[in-house]
Amino acid sequence: MPHLTVEQLPAFKGTPGWEFTPIDKLDLAAFPTAAAGRSVPADVLFAPQDGIGPSDAEPRRSDPPAPIIAPLRVALERHADVVGRHFGTVVRPSFFTKLNADEWTDGTLVYVPRNVKVEAPIVITTVQDRPGTALHHRTLVVLDEGAEAEIWDQVVSSHDEEAVVNGAVELVLGQNATLHYIGAQNVNEKTWVFGGQRAIVGRDAQLDWTTLAFGGGNGKVFLETTLDGQGSHAKVTGAYATRGRQHVDYDTLQEHAAPDTVSDLAFRGLISGRSSAVWRGMIKVDPGAQRTDAFQEARNLLLGKKAHADAIPGLEILADDVRCTHAAAIAQIDPEQIFYLRSRGLSKTTAERLVVEGFLGAIVERYHEGPIRDAIAGALELRLSAVLG
Repeated sequence: MPHLTVEQLPAFKGTPGWEFTPIDKLDLAAFPTAAAGRSVPADVLFAPQDGIGPSDAEPRRSDPPAPIIAPLRVALERHADVVGRHFGTVVRPSFFTKLNADEWTDGTLVYVPRNVKVEAPIVITTVQDRPGTALHHRTLVVLDEGAEAEIWDQVVSSHDEEAVVNGAVELVLGQNATLHYIGAQNVNEKTWVFGGQRAIVGRDAQLDWTTLAFGGGNGKVFLETTLDGQGSHAKVTGAYATRGRQHVDYDTLQEHAAPDTVSDLAFRGLISGRSSAVWRGMIKVDPGAQRTDAFQEARNLLLGKKAHADAIPGLEILADDVRCTHAAAIAQIDPEQIFYLRSRGLSKTTAERLVVEGFLGAIVERYHEGPIRDAIAGALELRLSAVLG
């Protein structure tokens, strides 16, 4: 283990932000660090062959310059001019991000030069394949001015035993860059999941960020977007679907650090069995970030009387010419909807499934028709089948 001590572990109900996620039974010393596996399970959300993957090879010299998609350790040696400026500087320091900085074994750099558009999706797959170990992984994405890319970044398990996954994601968008980023975790339901993720969005840049949380037994993820340049936009979409005794916790921040910026965040959660979910969201408008337009919502659908969810929106506004709104809702399936559907001849099971599909379908509607929408819809359908049986 690194120099961080167990005593520094965030205390359940004792450390701000950790009031709802009990990690007091986590013994990190019992999970030695181990590298990711190289064999990809068959049941991944996104097939690696559907896009471009990391390569150890140097990009060919070309005009315009070619993008770099490489293992992070290779990139640190060969592309220090790109990596050095951003590696470890984007994600905010915390116990788990510091632990990741000391212990990481696996990571990927995606660098897209100025005005280059990557036509095919970039698919990154990280596999936790060793029970009783901790996997610390990183993703660093840097898009120069006018660059464009689509990245599908997934973390999965190849076993069903207890383990730890601790990830760091750093996204940097230059002026007028466009990034579609899907981050998904579908590890087994006994694994502890922690993460620190942050994007810095430059002037007039566009970020479309999707996060899917289907696996994991317990843990917490911080997801932040900083609109750092005037005219920048960020759309963040999240979905989780839990069962059994799973617990997920997302802590989101939309920080408007420049004028004329727009953010739109929407999370939807399906919670069943004895599982639980927490979403805590903050819109922060810095001084001088006039004409900010920010929206956030979190809606949770509970399946069963023992499922539980907490939704905590927040605003911190330090400018006077802004429009900021938020919404949160937690509810059981409306019995009137079920009655209506059953009166049309549907069984109770079919009626409930249709209501749930409609609830999660609102997430799919946030995407234009195309590969990303199809991928999100397919991933949600797979998880819904697992949750509902």
